[in-house]
Amino acid sequence: MQIVGELMSRELVTLKETQNLSKAEELLRLHRIRHLPVLRQGKLVGLVTHRDLLRASAMHATDPASQPLWAADIMTRDVETVGPETPLKEAVGLMLKHKYGCLPVVDPSGVLLGILTEADLVRYAHHLIGELDRREMAAEYSA
Repeated sequence: MQIVGELMSRELVTLKETQNLSKAEELLRLHRIRHLPVLRQGKLVGLVTHRDLLRASAMHATDPASQPLWAADIMTRDVETVGPETPLKEAVGLMLKHKYGCLPVVDPSGVLLGILTEADLVRYAHHLIGELDRREMAAEYSA
């Protein structure tokens, strides 16, 4: 049985609640990612997505006198999480059911350990397809 901890991304790019949205945009662009976990003392307190930034930028652009926005202003606070031992099938089921693009992976105390993203799952699917192709080719030669 595959578990989340085997596929999750461990090299994380994160934000603090007190960082402004221009920093979030810069991080997303530089690292070519769509999800930024928001941390307070190493623990997950929220999530900022590319879509959140687009929405905030559009709303902010209509008010020229508005103050700068911070991660805490737009982050999703009640983020669904999983543990590293969560079966992959369960995690994928959550992502499909709720249309999540990622699931942060935390330990029991809320410390962020990794993130499972759609890209991680596509990489895994690519690996599985390659394995199936190799088995089919091997079966042709052994027949």
